[in-house]
Amino acid sequence: MTSEPEPRRTWANWTLAGLIAAFGIVVYAVTVAQGCADSALLFVGLPVLLAAALALTPGRTTHGRVFAATTIALLLASVALHEGAICVILSAPLVYAMAHGTTALIRLARRGTTRAYSLVAVPLLLVPGLEGTGLAPRITPEQSVEVVRVVTLPTHTVGERLATGPRPVPVRSVPLRLLGVPVPTRVTGDGLATGDRWMFAYHDSSHGPGGHLLTEVIGTEPGRVDFRFVEDTAITGRWVTFRHAEVTWQAVDRERTEVRIQVAYERGLDPSWYFGPLQDGLLHEGVGHLLDMLVLP
Repeated sequence: MTSEPEPRRTWANWTLAGLIAAFGIVVYAVTVAQGCADSALLFVGLPVLLAAALALTPGRTTHGRVFAATTIALLLASVALHEGAICVILSAPLVYAMAHGTTALIRLARRGTTRAYSLVAVPLLLVPGLEGTGLAPRITPEQSVEVVRVVTLPTHTVGERLATGPRPVPVRSVPLRLLGVPVPTRVTGDGLATGDRWMFAYHDSSHGPGGHLLTEVIGTEPGRVDFRFVEDTAITGRWVTFRHAEVTWQAVDRERTEVRIQVAYERGLDPSWYFGPLQDGLLHEGVGHLLDMLVLP
């Protein structure tokens, strides 16, 4: 039994690796020049090294070559997006599924017995990707998320803490930490009176683009306060547009209070069947972190 010849690196592999390295050097230099050396190592250096290594690894099978090409594209996209690399991470399963699904159908199309069915199925794979392009309507982009928590504090103490405004606290959510989801690093503002404003800053200007989220109290009554979002230049604006927020609290007993936060937003990513649940889950964790910023000691 003869074994298949070992795949060898070709000039095409070396050329692709060289182009990737050149791209990485340029982006790395620009990133360091902007005062973001730490970010450059994580968001530029590592992805470029992995992409170049994949370019030098000959694929043994069709799916192997598709996997390598898709991974290189995702890595280079993460280099270009920097902190937006979380978007690449979240979309990677969908991209891999579509790439390998299309590859499998095209291979089936080459077989006489399944060619007709496969040729029909390949265009159908594109249909879910039309949402949000203007060729197909968006499905339920307006969504909301709600977090409810019972804290061991009397109601009047919760009201007093809310009035002092949010403050940065350690991130307790495992998904937010693992994915590196941006969270506010500086918070200013306080008060629950109509017109009071709270600002959530995501980075200092010396650490790259971060921006801020500015909220304003638009209505208040005992046990309830409503906010509108006045300005949003935060990096999270790439994925979500916040509409309205509501905080309510009521006594459970003399020593415990139920605090509820509801945030309405517009999903920025499509298709809805994939990114809808993902964004809902991440925003649920994010609103939970906001609750920590409001009522934790």
